[in-house]
Amino acid sequence: MTKPVITRVNYSDPEHGADLIAMLEIYARDPMGGGGTLSDHVRVHLLADLAARPFAFSLLAYNYKKPAGLANCFFGYSTFSARPLVNIHDLVTHPDHRGSGIATALFSEIERVALLEGCCKLTLEVLSENMRARQLYTQ
Repeated sequence: MTKPVITRVNYSDPEHGADLIAMLEIYARDPMGGGGTLSDHVRVHLLADLAARPFAFSLLAYNYKKPAGLANCFFGYSTFSARPLVNIHDLVTHPDHRGSGIATALFSEIERVALLEGCCKLTLEVLSENMRARQLYTQ
């Protein structure tokens, strides 16, 4: 098994943008992501909207030079700690790469970014019926 390569997304890079949208589409089509497709509005506006938000960052995981995972994250703020935090908004692993350490590698990089930024914690939300993700998050 090869170690995934984690790359911070440059929202103005066409390859990064295409890979981000492709991974988000995989997530959207999955029953745990709603079982639908991304709207045309999202496809047209998402990258520019993310780029316009200095508190947003995304990470792509590549396995064998193919997109294998995505994390969309946002910096927030903890009033109880008076310090920044990172919220993991989306986390997806390509079905062909599940069980190969993609999510773990993404979490490690998110944690690294959070520590560099002086964050006090990581937060995430998950649908209660998404048992696969809940098992990963509680390990």
